[in-house]
Amino acid sequence: MTRSERKWDHIRLALTTANKRQNSFEDIAFVHRSLPNTSLDQINISTKIGELLLSSPIFINAMTGGGGPRTYDINQHLAHVANEMNLAMAVGSQMAALKDKREQESFRVVRKVNPKGIIFGNLGWEATVEQAKQAVDLIEANALQIHVNAIQELTMPEGDRNFSGALSRIEAIINSIGIPVIVKEVGFGMSRETVKALASIGVSAVDVGGFGGTNFAKIENERRNQQPLSFFNEWGIPTAASIVEAKCGRENTAIIGSGGIRTSLDVAKAIALGANAVGIAGRFLKILLEQGVEPLIDEVTHFHQELAVIMTALGAKTVAELQAVPLVMRGETHHWLTERGMDTKQYSQRG
Repeated sequence: MTRSERKWDHIRLALTTANKRQNSFEDIAFVHRSLPNTSLDQINISTKIGELLLSSPIFINAMTGGGGPRTYDINQHLAHVANEMNLAMAVGSQMAALKDKREQESFRVVRKVNPKGIIFGNLGWEATVEQAKQAVDLIEANALQIHVNAIQELTMPEGDRNFSGALSRIEAIINSIGIPVIVKEVGFGMSRETVKALASIGVSAVDVGGFGGTNFAKIENERRNQQPLSFFNEWGIPTAASIVEAKCGRENTAIIGSGGIRTSLDVAKAIALGANAVGIAGRFLKILLEQGVEPLIDEVTHFHQELAVIMTALGAKTVAELQAVPLVMRGETHHWLTERGMDTKQYSQRG
């Protein structure tokens, strides 16, 4: 199977193997505020990831590229939505384009369609400094995502098996490319210890990529002809718990919440738990492929409108104020964080 065929395989399977409400946001409840003392027209949803100023906390997270004409079309349409709605956008892994120049246009189209937008490049942990520079130049990236996907690789029939030296390679890229580096999990969540290690080498932001969205273990197990590693299908830290883990280990590192974000309420809860921004991939891809560009623009518009309504109800005029509203954790998330030695009362007692 060629790399291009594998890319399309991932897209096809992502639409049929998605987790059903396993991000644990149902364990998070806002404390109702009867006197919110705010107005809908006062709400400002702009935010920052490190030094990058975003007009919206929602961005189009990494999906695809390097899969021939079909992925060219997907990236072209997503870039159009990003341009229309002034959203940041991350491309999928650019390694395919670095190894096969015929695939470069499926990434370049993003910058052509959205010449002034904020665009994140994307490479895996195995990338060299030179490859990172090429990826950035290819799309004139404002930041570079480096994805870490050990479980996916171990499950993938043709995947990598050696993950040694990843931290030092990431550090070398940070010290060489001159733009922010975001390290992203691909659906298995990040622990406090992982975020602390990444913060120590100067990573600008972490994207927790929690369990609850696209399940790459299931996708790769579907691609295995025999002996599926089914124990990886339920492997990972749910998104809600992973955001709190990241906050406890972040120091000065910005946090991006992703992994099964499906509603505006999920967005609000992710931010209230500590995320500076929220990445959405699977839901946007499904709407784009099944309904088209205009319905996806409508969906983003509704997300923004509903988020502003939620913030009004909570008395939070800004993203920073939303990060300080009181909330209560229950169920598996409360159990997980308590067992991990994290004080959930710091959330319920604040404000």
